[in-house]
Amino acid sequence: MREPKKLIIMTDIGDTIIDEGTEEHNAEGVVLHARCIPGAAETYRALHEAGYAIVMVADGLSASFHNTMRENGLEDIFSAWIISEEVGEDKPSPAMFRAAMEAMGLRGEDLGRIIMVGNNILRDIRGANRFGIRSVLMDWSDRRPFDEFLPEDHPTWRIHTPSELLPLAEKLEAELCVSPDRADADR
Repeated sequence: MREPKKLIIMTDIGDTIIDEGTEEHNAEGVVLHARCIPGAAETYRALHEAGYAIVMVADGLSASFHNTMRENGLEDIFSAWIISEEVGEDKPSPAMFRAAMEAMGLRGEDLGRIIMVGNNILRDIRGANRFGIRSVLMDWSDRRPFDEFLPEDHPTWRIHTPSELLPLAEKLEAELCVSPDRADADR
């Protein structure tokens, strides 16, 4: 792993890393097995190895995420795991994003160097935007509508496949390195 990057990547899991269409659940609703979206494991592993901090910010049951990340060899890439079952609220609640910031030792002045990657306009994008975090919509799957109802539903960036995340992260990292006050300029 290289020198830590300035950019912090918060990410959802379902239909962002894991293909929800492949999930196998037990009677309690815990996901026992699931496969990654094509290219997701490689992309997230490359981000981790390049020095990006990756924070899971996901709604669901803790056991589900431990099962699927372990099965797909991604359990070790996360700097923090923020899961709604443990926080007691689902996205778009600010409690999810606040817990992620606290887990990483981040403060308000760090908001401009964080992105939230997700597939759900109403939870991931709206929640991040309302919290002051730039958002990345991954519209890989058509399982959910991508309708934007409110101004805060508009993603900062839109990507179609996981492989598009690495060049976006590199671009944003380069901008942060050129202009450390960019977060203030973007606001």
